[in-house]
Amino acid sequence: MSISSSAVLVRLNISVWTANKLDRTATNQVLAHNKAASNAAHVRKNLMAGTRERKDISDFSANCRLWHNNMTLPWEDRGSRLLPTSLFFDYKTQQNMRKAEYIMKVSAFKAHYSQHIENSKRYLGDLFDEDDYPSREELEDKFAWNFVVTPVPAAGHFAVDLPKAEMEEMRASCDADVERRVGEAVKGAWDRLHKMASDMSKKLEDTDEDTKKRWHETFVTNPQELCRMLTHLNVTNDPKLEEARKQLETTMLGADIDLIKESPVVRERLKGKVDSILKNFDW
Repeated sequence: MSISSSAVLVRLNISVWTANKLDRTATNQVLAHNKAASNAAHVRKNLMAGTRERKDISDFSANCRLWHNNMTLPWEDRGSRLLPTSLFFDYKTQQNMRKAEYIMKVSAFKAHYSQHIENSKRYLGDLFDEDDYPSREELEDKFAWNFVVTPVPAAGHFAVDLPKAEMEEMRASCDADVERRVGEAVKGAWDRLHKMASDMSKKLEDTDEDTKKRWHETFVTNPQELCRMLTHLNVTNDPKLEEARKQLETTMLGADIDLIKESPVVRERLKGKVDSILKNFDW
């Protein structure tokens, strides 16, 4: 099965107003008093001081970007990412839900915008400047949620009027580029698995600092979720990647965070299994 029929490209861009402003007057005052001051002395003010609604939107957006990256594989440096078609409906459902929540949060923020400005006026004191704030119309352009789905390029889809030799060269170039990107995408899946196992091994290592370690349920659930995702993200059906996935999945069967936390023997046994996975494959 070709990659063009087993995956699509998805691009998710989320814009959020930063609400940060360089205060030139305050900066000049600092620099005037300290000639050796660096750029770090530049005074930036939070225009939405006194309210959490804008920060909540920013935090939610960051969480959505992380979710998007976890559901997909790298394709372009800054742009589209590869989404297996087996995950498309799950991804699209979650994307719709997240977009709706984003719109709701932004709408609430805009509805309270005037009050937020008044709150910030009290917090900022002499640093407050009404001209720093965008109008309601300008605020519309500060927030955006854009989602685009496109097919993976296929050389056979070219329909341009070029001589045969140039067409063949173009197709070969397209095929080579897609092959390179697919290789990088699969490497991204390998990297996730390797990082997960490496982090687990390090965490399971008994040291004098063990009493300070914090153990959370996610120590068990995160690798289990990664194993589930890798059944989809292995877009080339790499048998070695599938074997490594299965070994981690088997390792985590029946894992209990309370036993891991309390028992050095359980940690040692689990670490041995994880280390075995790290040694068994050419990462």
